[in-house]
Amino acid sequence: MNELIVIDIVRQALYIVLKTSAPMLLISLVVGLIISILQTVTSIQEQTLTFVPKLIAIFLILMLCGSWILNELRGYIVELFSNFSYYVNNI
Repeated sequence: MNELIVIDIVRQALYIVLKTSAPMLLISLVVGLIISILQTVTSIQEQTLTFVPKLIAIFLILMLCGSWILNELRGYIVELFSNFSYYVNNI
């Protein structure tokens, strides 16, 4: 397998990982920011207060975006397996 093929496979894999993890990371960032602003305004300094809202928000995003994430991963795996003979022949 050529180095360029390996680099292309890894590049595509990293792109899929970033694209599919972005909704959870963004919603976690937004919920954490909102909770920290509320903590600052109300002077409540409880460290565990952000955990439950973030967990619920990530669960809801997974419910909403789960099928899209699975379709993206499935598409990448199908593309990878369909080009398997090409990868093996270029060793």
